[in-house]
This record gives sequence, structure tokens and C-alpha cells, in this order.
Amino acid sequence: MQVNVAIHIVFVPVIMLCMFQLATNTGPLISLPDSLSIKTFPPNLGTMACLLYTTLYILMEPVAGTLLAPLLVGGTVFVNHLTITYGSIATYWGLGIQAVAWVAQFVGHGAFERRAPALLDNLMQAFFLAPFFVWLEVLFSLGYRPQLKARINHAVLKEIAKFKEVKGKN
Repeated sequence: MQVNVAIHIVFVPVIMLCMFQLATNTGPLISLPDSLSIKTFPPNLGTMACLLYTTLYILMEPVAGTLLAPLLVGGTVFVNHLTITYGSIATYWGLGIQAVAWVAQFVGHGAFERRAPALLDNLMQAFFLAPFFVWLEVLFSLGYRPQLKARINHAVLKEIAKFKEVKGKN
């Protein structure tokens, strides 16, 4: 496995969960009756983001999205628990861990890909698609949908060629 792929597999989910953790600080965005309330899954911005990501990932690739759903929901329950239990301490830790994860991402891109992260090209891709793409990489390494892997790899190689062409002109 390439070093940069390993960095992504470790740190992209960490960044995502830290973002969800920071978003748990909004408190409930809607009021729910007690019968529908789950203490560690309140309707705050972090939980809503988790549900949005989960839904869209399932719509994009039903099997892969469904396999990822319990990890996203479980991670969100965990970060909600941390915020409920530890308050601002959890937020400080979330910020610190996120900073380390971003540094690792930038080092990985600079040292191993020799290009700027997608964050600088496309925010939607960086914040929404990158976590799912990393999940697909994990699944592909286990033999999941080889035809899809080939199509994605072909598209990635085209993007890399475009990048190199533009870089060569500058």
C-alpha cells in the first residue's frame, strides 16, 4: 500500500469525526419528544451531518454506503458522548487531533504525491467525497467491485495527467 493512501485511510476518517465532534457543540437543532430522543444521538449539527453524509453515500453506492453507515453512526454517537461527558475538553481535543490529522494530510500530499491536496481544488470533493473515496479504497483492497475500481482508477489517472500537464505549463 502506498504511504499516502495509508495516511488518507487513517486521517481522513479522523478529520471527519473531529468535524462531527465540533458540530456537536451546536446543541439540538430541533426539539424531539422523549420517545424519539437518544441521549448520544441528539439532533445537533454533528448528528445531522452524519445522517446527511450517510444518506448520500448510500444513494451514491448502496452497498458501500450501507457498510459505512454503522461506522459513521457509531462514530457520531461516540463524539456526541465525548461532548456530553467532557464538554469543552472534548472540543479542545477534537481541535488538536484535527490539527495533527490535517498536518499529516498536507505532509502526505507534499512528500508523497508532490501536489496540493484536493481541498485547495474543490471543497465539496475534499469534505464530502474524500471520506467515501477512502472507504472505497478500503473495500477495493478487499476485492469489492473490481469494475468500479478500474473505472475510478482510470478517472484518477486522467486527473493526474491533467494536473501534470498544467504543472508542466507553469
